[in-house]
Amino acid sequence: MRKWLSQSHDPMGMELEQYEILLRDLYNQMTRVAYSKVRNKSDAHDVVQEAWVRILSKQDTLREESKLTAWAKTITANVAYNVNRRNGKSSTGWFEPQEPSSSSPTEAELLLEISELLGALDPRSRTMMLYKFYYGFKDQEIADAMNLPLGTVKARIHRSRERLKHWI
Repeated sequence: MRKWLSQSHDPMGMELEQYEILLRDLYNQMTRVAYSKVRNKSDAHDVVQEAWVRILSKQDTLREESKLTAWAKTITANVAYNVNRRNGKSSTGWFEPQEPSSSSPTEAELLLEISELLGALDPRSRTMMLYKFYYGFKDQEIADAMNLPLGTVKARIHRSRERLKHWI
């Protein structure tokens, strides 16, 4: 597994073209994570670039290849957090992190609750909410991806947020 990103040959038992597709997809996912955190294209690209440098310098610490995507996205989110902190911005996610207390639920419990709430939405609304708040897509990008008018996307996202607030 050592130096899997810097090798020119077949590092994970796949064709070079498949490997390039995997890396391109990883880059796109990292960009979406970065943009969802910093809300600025230029800063997002800087975050991804810095994250790649960290990934390349720390690639020996990745224990399981199957966790590459999660590992890269975590590094990207951490770099974005540092950029926001350096620039004096607060976190810009949909769910603001809070200091843990003895009475607060664990992260796993929160993720389960969020998953259940999103699962209660109809599939199209759930997809829009994930595109908007998890992947950081703009409304127009969601409209294009789902082949819907922009106004419809905005209205459904608004109604879905209201439903979720009411359920919470």
